[in-house]
Amino acid sequence: MERASSFVVRITSSSTSSLFFREDRSLLPRPTHQRSALRVRRALLGNSLYRRLFFWALASIFLLGLALRFTEPRLLRERVHDLTEFHDNAKSREDGEIPTKVVTVLTAGTETPEVPAWSPDMLNWLQFRHLDGFFVGLKALVPHSEYRPEHPRAAGEESPYPFTISYTGLPTPTPFVPQPDYASAEYRSQYHEVKTCYLDKDRKTRVPDTYAYHGVVQGQSEPVIGSHSLLGLRDDVCFDRFGRYGPYGLGYSFDEGGVEVGIDTEKEGSEAVWSRTGKINYENMDWGDAQTRCFESNKKRFVDASASNEPTPAKSGTSSGRPGHKHKIPRTAVVIRSYTGYRWTHHALLNFRALISELALRSGAEYGVHFLLHVRDDNEAIWADPATGQRILNENMPREFHSLCTLWSEDQMRLVYPGHFGSSFSNPSGADIHGVYRSAHLPLQVFAMNHPEYEHFWNWELDMRFLGNYYELFDRLGAWGRQQSRVGAWERSAKYYIPRYHGSWDNFTQVVHDETVASGRPAVFGPVTFPGRVPLRSELGGQSFIPASCARRTERARCGVGEEADLITLNPLFDAEDSGWVFASDVTGYPTDQPPPPRRSAIITASRLSRRLLAAMHEETWRMHHAMFSEMFPAAVALHHGLKAVYAPHPVSLDREWDLHAVDAAFNGGRDGSAGGAGSPFDLRNEHNHKGTSWYYNSEFAGLLWRRWLGYAQYDGRGPGGGRDGAGTLRGGREDEQRADGTGRMCLRSMLVHPIKWELPAEVEGYYKG
Repeated sequence: MERASSFVVRITSSSTSSLFFREDRSLLPRPTHQRSALRVRRALLGNSLYRRLFFWALASIFLLGLALRFTEPRLLRERVHDLTEFHDNAKSREDGEIPTKVVTVLTAGTETPEVPAWSPDMLNWLQFRHLDGFFVGLKALVPHSEYRPEHPRAAGEESPYPFTISYTGLPTPTPFVPQPDYASAEYRSQYHEVKTCYLDKDRKTRVPDTYAYHGVVQGQSEPVIGSHSLLGLRDDVCFDRFGRYGPYGLGYSFDEGGVEVGIDTEKEGSEAVWSRTGKINYENMDWGDAQTRCFESNKKRFVDASASNEPTPAKSGTSSGRPGHKHKIPRTAVVIRSYTGYRWTHHALLNFRALISELALRSGAEYGVHFLLHVRDDNEAIWADPATGQRILNENMPREFHSLCTLWSEDQMRLVYPGHFGSSFSNPSGADIHGVYRSAHLPLQVFAMNHPEYEHFWNWELDMRFLGNYYELFDRLGAWGRQQSRVGAWERSAKYYIPRYHGSWDNFTQVVHDETVASGRPAVFGPVTFPGRVPLRSELGGQSFIPASCARRTERARCGVGEEADLITLNPLFDAEDSGWVFASDVTGYPTDQPPPPRRSAIITASRLSRRLLAAMHEETWRMHHAMFSEMFPAAVALHHGLKAVYAPHPVSLDREWDLHAVDAAFNGGRDGSAGGAGSPFDLRNEHNHKGTSWYYNSEFAGLLWRRWLGYAQYDGRGPGGGRDGAGTLRGGREDEQRADGTGRMCLRSMLVHPIKWELPAEVEGYYKG
């Protein structure tokens, strides 16, 4: 299944000691930033009069300097680049990397858009009321047909609050199985038999089900951006913490094989999730071994891509066309980026146990899960000495994931992609072109070239969570991307879809078409030309990424329908030019005496990339020495060479009762009503609007909502003029959920949340420990 490579280290051993000793159950070190903040407070407020005077004087001078800066337009423009330091710190979500240098001086010849004077009016979200419906519990569960959301509501539609709850006992959750019915006659008539996969070699422990409740909590807000039903995600069920993670170790002790979190939270009725399989003991689990056994028993189901580096056909399955012949399907890798020094927690364990179980094992090996472990010390002899590699695994990766792990380093990237990359239009971070901060895609490119058994690769991050079943998410995103037409795809993907504002998807498509026509700009279709463009070798040989059917005028509207998407992103594919995004000009290796090439970007690198897209990126890197910032390069390469790219509008919630016109103005306030160009929501001046969303790299609402759902009390700051981050009133937790007049623990419909930097209150110094 695996192919040897001189550039990849894979170490599989379960004989060495684990990161997780049962005697050491804390594993929750105090974050460095908390310790630093404490030292600053002591310095400013210490007993020494001279010390206090000295530091207060420094603070006063600093504040005065800031005030003077903001009175001068030229200096204010430079402030845009000063803010890259804030962006860099926040983006440490990607891989734990923070560049050692931050450039605050404008690059010669680089124009920066005018920045207006700061005004409270720019904080659009402050004028809207906080929403409470997210935090209502299971006792308010109603059938979907009776559900009325707190927000958004149609004009004149009354609020569902206050409502009376007649509580007669909690409903019982049931298994949630989004995979196809592999045993059905319909499935077996088209595809090869799916062999059941087990957690253990003795084939006694089945992979457990996740559990969901039928119904929706009354009054809970709908997602404002994106849609469940559009993507084929169930919106008539909800998940509590025990149904989601109980099968993987939440809610029971170390002695029983669990992780001993969730035990101290409200848990009425939670025993239902262990009724079939019992509380599984994961203490000696080897996920790589389980995944390999699953593939070996099911390998006849899959396209054999290992015989050639050529991509398999674009459709979701292949068949000879002979009567009775079974379809073979391509496989997908989910590649999780980790790094040495990452602080593993028990909640993180639960999350990745769920991901492997639901994607790899319950699908009969349709997916494979891997960790790319970045060894940040280039002096480590990870290729020369297996013992060194094993030590790094022992120190940085839970034992149960060792056999899923591939080690890599930045020096490796310099070997694979040698040579001079030329000048950059801009390098705000000051980081190296081979470094993970600017080029996080490089190790994924190398991984893809060494794993021909996969046709698609999900690039995933450690601090993402999905409240729901991972198979449903990834399968439905892939199916939706497959059904999208190439006609108008770039324009649709450049805009946030707001269902209650735009109406149906067909109506949204028409809106985008009309805006494109009104702009006078031609729609993007196929490869784009620009000064300095270099064709790929396949293009020189006369090959094209555009399906032949697209050339037939009669099928123009359906061009690309049924074709797998080469790129699926989870935020809009916006035009970086004039967008105000701080890394919009981080473009290297193209002629600097010409304008920068056209480019698209999607904030947050989480995305699905096809083998042929990664092969194009690989060639652009090694042969042409082209590079762009991590969140821009995949989309830009797809744009340049005519690959199929789509933004999948997954459900995103807002924490306040935004007026929908204001939502559209804030999130689609760029050129021609899109999320790109001048006025982009990704401009540093506008990014604050994302803080109250459930999905964005510096969201504050995502973590607050997630921890409340896990059963931990939070200072959420809701109220007049309140913020979100660690201020306000303590709400939630066991005491609140167990109140006789309360509604119990939270139950939410499926959604992605990011970033999740901590989960257990004990992880943060001084936080409420309830």
